[in-house]
Amino acid sequence: MVTIKLFGMTKSLAGNQGSLSLALPNGGRVKDLVELLNAHYPMIGELIHKKKVLVSVNHEIAHEETKVADGDEIALLPPFAGGSGMDQIEDSQLVRVQRENFSIDQELDRVKSRSKRIGGIATFLGIARDRSKGRDVDSITFEHYEGMAQKKLREIRERALKDFDILELLIIHRYGEITIGENIVLIIAGAEHRAEAFRACKWAIDELKQITPIWKLEHTPEGEVWVEEHP
Repeated sequence: MVTIKLFGMTKSLAGNQGSLSLALPNGGRVKDLVELLNAHYPMIGELIHKKKVLVSVNHEIAHEETKVADGDEIALLPPFAGGSGMDQIEDSQLVRVQRENFSIDQELDRVKSRSKRIGGIATFLGIARDRSKGRDVDSITFEHYEGMAQKKLREIRERALKDFDILELLIIHRYGEITIGENIVLIIAGAEHRAEAFRACKWAIDELKQITPIWKLEHTPEGEVWVEEHP
């Protein structure tokens, strides 16, 4: 028996269940799991076959031959809308998924304090708007895959520090219900010069939208709509 976590539209297609339990024989693979899903939840199975929903095993995207063992953490991922030393504690503050709002000034100071060589900072701030794809929007709810979302955001920060000539990168994304006009996501890139800060900031938000398991539910006068913004 394996347990599968559901998010976004997959939760809706399974009758708003947060997880499913299926009897998968020992030695089973992801392709066997998909066939079970196809038999019990054909609409979910079809989305997986069309690659509109991905399967993850232990926070990593799996392929059909990936083995599934008892105790593995399995999840279905719709299209995305992540010691105790002082350095590690500070790093955890630079990459966060949180419910509460954040202070832009405080986060700017956090990045500036990381290096006196920082001479240019580029910032992206995402805000909840009241109109989306021709629909009026009353509020937005963000759902995330706890653990994997943070892991993916850490990967983005590490890759940005490696691939761009920057000194620091901060990423914050909120979850839960967010009212119109409130902050959603913040990216701050600090570098010696502005050009690399701009490049890293743009890359980071684009990558976040592509690989981080966070989903957006829009509340409209006509009902709730899961938004597929990115593949």
